[in-house]
Amino acid sequence: FFFTSVYLKKIIMKFTIASALIASAAAFAPAPVVQQTTAINAFSKEGLPGALPPVGLFDPLNFLEKADDATALRYREAEVTHGRVAMLAVIGFLVGEKVEGSSFLFDSQISGPAITHFFQVPNPFWEILVLAIGGLELNRAQIAFVSPADLGPEEAGKMRADHYPGDIGFDPLGLKPEDPEEFEMMVTKELQNGRLAMLAAAGFLAQEATDGKGIFEHLGL
Repeated sequence: FFFTSVYLKKIIMKFTIASALIASAAAFAPAPVVQQTTAINAFSKEGLPGALPPVGLFDPLNFLEKADDATALRYREAEVTHGRVAMLAVIGFLVGEKVEGSSFLFDSQISGPAITHFFQVPNPFWEILVLAIGGLELNRAQIAFVSPADLGPEEAGKMRADHYPGDIGFDPLGLKPEDPEEFEMMVTKELQNGRLAMLAAAGFLAQEATDGKGIFEHLGL
């Protein structure tokens, strides 16, 4: 039982790290820094997007009540980022298991539940992936956060005043609305889908770690 528990913990840890890295690469590709001060860029915890009936603003631990606007900005940046990671992770679960044994990648040798795929990927892939994502995440940090060189010791992690959570200037299809109401609606949709994906990804991970079966196998497909 001890060795099984250790093995499952290693699977969960490695999968979590890999999912975050892979999804970050797609969600935060390099983009030019465009500084604007508009209604869309303005951010306040009052009237926060994502609060929908019947629940409204769901904050049972009162994180927002204790937070100022700057702290709420970091909370929302983290939520949007994790939501994007989770959405891509869910797609990765399903696609990875559906094409196993037939993909042109890695000589079609990757098979089994998605949480075991990472153990089957050759090491050079990980070195390249980590280096690439490190560069992309550095770019995102420069867009969203004030340089530590310009801050005091107690201001570490301060976000730019004109930065809107999740807005890193990456919009190749021009989907970002100019109208503030339409923008808020799109932000809310992304948040809701991200929240659902976080729950789904956690469920996929827990289920596969419990019995070692893939998602499609559970569905009988």
